[in-house]
Amino acid sequence: MYLKEELERRGVPALLKFEDGREVTADNWEERRLELVDILSREEYGYMPDEKFKVSAAEAAKPARDCAGKAVTERLTLTVSGSKGDFSFPLLICTPAKKPGSKCPLVLLINFRPDFPDKYLPAEEIIDRGVGVAMIYYNDIALDKNEWESGIAGIYPRPEYSWSKITMWAWAASRCMDYFETRNDIDFERIGVAGHSRLGKTALWCGANDTRFKYVFANNSGCSGDAITRCKRGETVEIIYRAFPFWFVPKYNEYAGREQDMPFDQHFVVAASAPRVVVCGAAEEDIWADPESQYLSCCAASQAWELLGEKGLIGVDRYPEPGDIFTKGKLGFFMRPHAHYFSRYDWNRYLDRLLI
Repeated sequence: MYLKEELERRGVPALLKFEDGREVTADNWEERRLELVDILSREEYGYMPDEKFKVSAAEAAKPARDCAGKAVTERLTLTVSGSKGDFSFPLLICTPAKKPGSKCPLVLLINFRPDFPDKYLPAEEIIDRGVGVAMIYYNDIALDKNEWESGIAGIYPRPEYSWSKITMWAWAASRCMDYFETRNDIDFERIGVAGHSRLGKTALWCGANDTRFKYVFANNSGCSGDAITRCKRGETVEIIYRAFPFWFVPKYNEYAGREQDMPFDQHFVVAASAPRVVVCGAAEEDIWADPESQYLSCCAASQAWELLGEKGLIGVDRYPEPGDIFTKGKLGFFMRPHAHYFSRYDWNRYLDRLLI
């Protein structure tokens, strides 16, 4: 394990040991993986509604040719039917123009804006690599504020349902996957979910809950995302919960200033997608997220892949430097220069791994 002494110094909880003290093996990994999801649901993100949903799609506009005719863009309205009634939200899908019967990889971006293209969504560059992209706008699902009456939050409200806004956004991504499964033009073995910052946390949590996503791309997700919480620089549990309590369940606030008492750390959410592909992206100047703690999380989480006989993190036994790209294993990490942002450089690192 890379940086083993630093992980021990920080007191990071054991990944490969059950809560009851049993050792984790390759044979019982799925039981442990589900336990990780339960711990994180209970302590940090909350639980998704435990029911089956029916999903249908309707055209919101006729399909359009985009990117000089290289792509087809569909604007759909997705309707989710459950025990509490119906909920609808927009879904955009842009795929390469191709021969009938062919299938393309697809990345679902949970985005901060409904714009297409967007500064976080360089659609033409993605299409040029033969990859489709879908997008949902997070505020169409649940508003990014401390209110529980609009969107899906008004239909499955707290405290009746113990979930957070991060979990609501992740839940919507899974409903998109329900729809993707009805199509015949998508390569189901190469569907990824992606997000940046708080939505990078969401992508990680979505991947932990929904094993149908074979790729998880978490960009600059940092505190309460892919960064080890114990002894991290920048944002802490106290700071993030005080500013954004609605991203989490109230129990998470019990660890403000008491991170050493947490029965988990963020390598749990990274590892909960093993043995699928996870790539975490960091930025040199993003001290708030803390690239060193992000890398440490990948170092600790890599044990899950190795337990299963897979190549996890193929990195170095030191803290990351700008320009490091460690994406040859099924758990990847890279760090670029400059600041907190979802750049074209970042997209290309994720696409590089998707297209291996």
